[in-house]
Amino acid sequence: MNRRSFCALALLAASMMLLSIHACGIASVNAAAESMAECVIEASSKRVLHEKNGRDCLPMASTTKIMTALLIIDDCDLSQTVTVPQAAVGIEGSSVYLKAGESYTVEDLLYGLMLRSGNDCAVALALYHSGSVEAFARKMNEKACYLGAEDTFFANPHGLPAKGHHTTARDLALISAYAIENPTFRQIVSCKYYDKYGWKNKNKMLWNFDGAIGVKTGFTMDAGRCLVTSAERNGMKIVSVVLNSPQMFERSSELLEKCFGDYHMECLFDCQEPVEGLSARRSFLYPLREGEREKVSVRVEKIQPLPSEHGEFAGTMQIYLENSLIFCQNLYII
Repeated sequence: MNRRSFCALALLAASMMLLSIHACGIASVNAAAESMAECVIEASSKRVLHEKNGRDCLPMASTTKIMTALLIIDDCDLSQTVTVPQAAVGIEGSSVYLKAGESYTVEDLLYGLMLRSGNDCAVALALYHSGSVEAFARKMNEKACYLGAEDTFFANPHGLPAKGHHTTARDLALISAYAIENPTFRQIVSCKYYDKYGWKNKNKMLWNFDGAIGVKTGFTMDAGRCLVTSAERNGMKIVSVVLNSPQMFERSSELLEKCFGDYHMECLFDCQEPVEGLSARRSFLYPLREGEREKVSVRVEKIQPLPSEHGEFAGTMQIYLENSLIFCQNLYII
């Protein structure tokens, strides 16, 4: 090879290397920054699909209001009228600017809470429910324990900085997965506009992510940008949580897209089919990666002697993914 040809090839190789470096740089710039903590779960099974620092205790800003709304929906008549107390007026941070003596329905205040992130709505609802912010926070913590959110502590209904007020990405995902199963909660958080008061939902995911159904944004200087998102595609409902996330919408979109791509729902048991001559009452669907179906096994344990009457308890079935128990239920005489 002559010198001129060698130089031409070297120049071409150098150009291709620079192009490759440039392309990698673009990919890196376009990828959203990771959050301080992240957790993505499938809503029905609670399987963790992605996690980073998911058990770290962190402040969660206005994503707190997911629990506030859940308690109110569970415990209150949404058609009842609430007269705004002076204690709910002028709360710092985001607000719908309630005035003392004004009347709203519980439902109105829930829309102000979840669409506009009204801290004043949070206090008004807490006082209506429990008589004080402190008493309402105790109810929030009781509900968190009931849902298995053991590393969560609520000090208030809105998420403004307070001593000990924290959750984890995994806990918040569990709370949110429970919440979106409530039709009223889901209707509120998926609403883009509440025409009665001209309130527009702050959650951009409702416009920008295919299949998005809520849930809640949050920001304080202490907590950073926080976002809980739920989305549903092809029969699979996912909840994503990012805490202290510099690009919370972009990062949430990345996580959701990846999990929808990596997992698909499979029916691992159909309750219409007998199990070794016995019946069960629940079907079971579970999110699996490619190739995991072969790692699923079913174990049946029958009591001896078997009873003879229809509907009597006859044993149990367990479904395992590799060595992990993922489902268990009773079996009965057909």
